[in-house]
Amino acid sequence: MNTSDYKYFKLSEFESPDSKGTGIYMSHDFMLMLVNARHIAGIPFKITSGYRTKKHNKKVGGVENSSHTKIPCEACDIYVANSEARHKILNAVIKAGFNRIGIGKNFVHIDIDSDKTTNLIWTYN
Repeated sequence: MNTSDYKYFKLSEFESPDSKGTGIYMSHDFMLMLVNARHIAGIPFKITSGYRTKKHNKKVGGVENSSHTKIPCEACDIYVANSEARHKILNAVIKAGFNRIGIGKNFVHIDIDSDKTTNLIWTYN
C-alpha cells in the first residue's frame, strides 16, 4: 500500500479514537476513491469517523454490523458544515463511484461494503 497516493489525507484521520494506529485498516481501493471524490469536490474533507473498534462503534451508537468495523474498512463519515458543502460532497462521491451514502445533519457517510445492498441513499434521524 502506497499511502503517498492519499494526497489529501493521513491515515491517522481514520483511526478509531480508542485504538491508535488503526487507520492502517482502511481499504486502499476505498482510499483511492475518496481521494478522487475530494479532488472532484474541490473542498477539504474533514473525516469524523473511519475505522471503529467494536467497542467504539457501540459507544457512538453504530449498528452491530457497521461497515466502519470491518477490516479492511471501506467506510467513513465526512463532516458537512452547510448545504453548499453537502451538495459538493454528495456530487463528488457519486461521481467517484460511491453507491452507499448516508446523509446526516452534519455529516455524509460513504461506504463500498460489498456485503450490503448497493445503490442506496438514506438519511439519519
